[in-house]
This record gives sequence, C-alpha cells and structure tokens, in this order.
Amino acid sequence: MRGRFLTVILAGFLIGALGGASALFLTKRAEAPQVETSGKALIGGPFALTDQTGKMVTDQDFRGRYMLIFFGFTHCPDICPAELQVMSATLDGLGPKAAEVVPIFITLDPERDTQAIMGDYVKNFGPSFVGLTGSLEAIAEAAKAYRVTYSKFQEDKTTSDYSIDHSALVYLMGPDGNYITHFAYGTPAAKMTATLRRYL
Repeated sequence: MRGRFLTVILAGFLIGALGGASALFLTKRAEAPQVETSGKALIGGPFALTDQTGKMVTDQDFRGRYMLIFFGFTHCPDICPAELQVMSATLDGLGPKAAEVVPIFITLDPERDTQAIMGDYVKNFGPSFVGLTGSLEAIAEAAKAYRVTYSKFQEDKTTSDYSIDHSALVYLMGPDGNYITHFAYGTPAAKMTATLRRYL
C-alpha cells in the first residue's frame, strides 16, 4: 500500500515537472524573434558582359526567355565541353520549344577567353549559344551572384600555363531572371530536357 502511494506521488511530481518545462519552452519560444523567409533562392542577379560578337549585354537582354547558364573556361579539357554538349543535347530534345531557351556560357578565365575565342568556342555547341566574357571584376561579380566558386591553379610556376578550378552547375533561370533550379555535373540530357518541359 505504501509502495503504491509513493508511486502516485512520484508520478505526480514528474507530470508537474514536465508541465513546467513545457510552459517555460513555450514562453521562451514566444519571446524569441520570428524570422520570416520568402523561400526565394538567392542565386542569380544582374550582370553586364560582352558577347562573342563584341556587343555589351546584360541579364535584362534575356528577359522573356529561359536562361540555361554554365560557368567555365575554354581551356578546360573535359568538364566544360562535356557539360556544354549536354546542354546542346538538352535543347535538341526540346525541339521547337528550344527557341524559348538561351544557352549561355560565361567564362571564368577572361584573361585568355577573349570575344573572338569565345565566339569560336561556343559555335561548336550550336548556333544559339551565347558566350560571355568581360573584365576580371565583371566576371567576379557575375560568379558571385550565381554562387560560383573558382580559383586559378598553376602547377608549374615556370610556365604561363594554368587551369581554373571551379564549381560545375548548370543554372535554369526563368523569363523574369529568377532562379528556378540547377543541375549537377553529370545530369543526363534527357533529365534536363524533362525538367525544362515542365516549365515551357
């Protein structure tokens, strides 16, 4: 009998303690500042660069069309040409709808990737490709807006040859210039095409 009485007292104590802790938690939660989020990804933004024809263009020039954007450099031996080829195949898979998408290649190596070099390079992937270059500062601003990380890597300091280490994502931006989604390196063209078809 005494054991049952002690059990009841102990249970009551635990319930009271838990109730007090809950009340304290709810009070602290109510006092904490509420943070509102818009759900909008902070990727993308304004840029002013030079295309392969020598024309100065900004992000505003592409309003009304979707942008498929990739950052890289023309001396890239594998990742960049492979990803641009996937973008090209993606557009081929869209058929007539491809006219609603502009594929854009932005160099991260403006010291070597001049307007003329960009022009020769992007035509290998299709007539609709736009190649953009600019000053070191302008490229850095564009890369920052798209959260692209990159750095110059020079293994042999006795030569002028170097490479660019960089992130490799393809960004899909909407007709209003806002971020929609991105594709990781190695995403098949068929999957990119299927994703784009949901928006076109």
